[in-house]
Amino acid sequence: MSRKRDVSTLAKHYLGRAPDSLDREETRVLHSFAENQPISRDVGEQAETVSTFWDRLADRVAAIGGSWAFIFTFMAVLIGWMLLNTDVLAHWHMQFDPYPYIFLNLMLSMIAALQAPVIMMSQNRQAAQDRLAASHDYEVNLRAELEIMRLHEKIDAIRIEHLEALTQQQHAMMELLAKRS
Repeated sequence: MSRKRDVSTLAKHYLGRAPDSLDREETRVLHSFAENQPISRDVGEQAETVSTFWDRLADRVAAIGGSWAFIFTFMAVLIGWMLLNTDVLAHWHMQFDPYPYIFLNLMLSMIAALQAPVIMMSQNRQAAQDRLAASHDYEVNLRAELEIMRLHEKIDAIRIEHLEALTQQQHAMMELLAKRS
């Protein structure tokens, strides 16, 4: 039996659908099922192999920028900047960014303007990884369901064989009893 025919038969038998109505994941599962090949794979590793330097950099920036350590360090720098320009350097009339801290606002705006798209890139990449993982989870779950269905069929076949053997033995015993009477 050809592989295409196997997939067609499996699609109709287990999923109750024509093979051309299956989506990509279901077709992949049925092919692996027909060939008795495993379907599980490391999706995280797969995503890492296609990631570029810039993808990993965006992930790192998002990881650092989204941490409490960054928030506390950044708050300390801001408070230090304000104290330096308000109290310390003002004492010698050397403050380079006096209140209302226009240069500080410019720097914060530039950081926000650069950091936001980088974080969005990282989030888009994470969303793509999540979609890939969800698709893989669906494939593994479908494969498990198909294997369970196959096992049920095998157990049912064994039960039927066993019941047929018992029935044959019972008929043979009945015939022996009939001959003795």
